[in-house]
Amino acid sequence: MAGEVIVKRCTWCGSDPQYITYHDEDWGVPVHDDRLLFEMLILEGAQAGLSWLTILKKRNNYRKAFHDFDAARVARYDQQEIDRLMQDASIVRNRLKIESAIKNARGFLQVCEEFSSFADYLWRYVDGQPIINSWKKHNDIPALTPLSDQLSKDLKTRGFNFVGSTICYALMQSIGMVNDHTTDCFRYREINRLARRRESS
Repeated sequence: MAGEVIVKRCTWCGSDPQYITYHDEDWGVPVHDDRLLFEMLILEGAQAGLSWLTILKKRNNYRKAFHDFDAARVARYDQQEIDRLMQDASIVRNRLKIESAIKNARGFLQVCEEFSSFADYLWRYVDGQPIINSWKKHNDIPALTPLSDQLSKDLKTRGFNFVGSTICYALMQSIGMVNDHTTDCFRYREINRLARRRESS
């Protein structure tokens, strides 16, 4: 149609409405809330071997199944809770991933105790400010970086599971530790403005 405004987005979000909403509203926005950080940590681990869209469509189911990602509560899950989750068809019923979520909840609480918050622990890797990249094409964006290698190694020494470097970099992208929107995406400049406002506040 004449006069129609075409919004340029990162190509990875395709045309699925839920994926587009996630791209437009969540992906790359700096996150400092520990509950949401725990949620993303668990969901990124659940994604291993699957598409992010698969997990995204089950996100609300995960919130219900994991008591709104209350880390203290998840850390207390016992065999009865594992059995409950294994019978929940609304999430990915993978025993290793479910047991990993419980183990990671316990590690998460220990990190919070040591660093005051999980946000403080994560954001120290980028000196508190997002890394602003300038990728022109989706294919230019790496799957992992030396920084995600470093984060992955440290989390593993703390007993976390499903925290390989690729998963860690996906986490860093999703919570805004790096801005990996391509430069032609409308969100690229918006995310940069968010980062600058936080830096000046």
